[in-house]
Amino acid sequence: MARQSLIKLGADMAIARKKRRISTVSMAERAFISRSTLAKIEKGDPTVSMGAYLTVLAMLGLAGRIGKLADRTSDTLGLDLDEDRLPKRIVAPGRIAG
Repeated sequence: MARQSLIKLGADMAIARKKRRISTVSMAERAFISRSTLAKIEKGDPTVSMGAYLTVLAMLGLAGRIGKLADRTSDTLGLDLDEDRLPKRIVAPGRIAG
């Protein structure tokens, strides 16, 4: 699943670059990476650093949404787990639970 997501991300980044009419040489220079690293990113290579992916996304104007990927307010599983941990009942202060 993670590998497929990276492949899709890389392909989408390549399309975004092409739509903006940015050459691989120009994009690599702007992102301070080599053309071979850019090629790896556009193929979804998992060995490339997250920083390199984010730099290219920023150059494409697409980095703003990254902060929302693991946003705790939209983590439905985490929210469900929190709810499951709620106490069954609340004992008033000074009373002994029994």
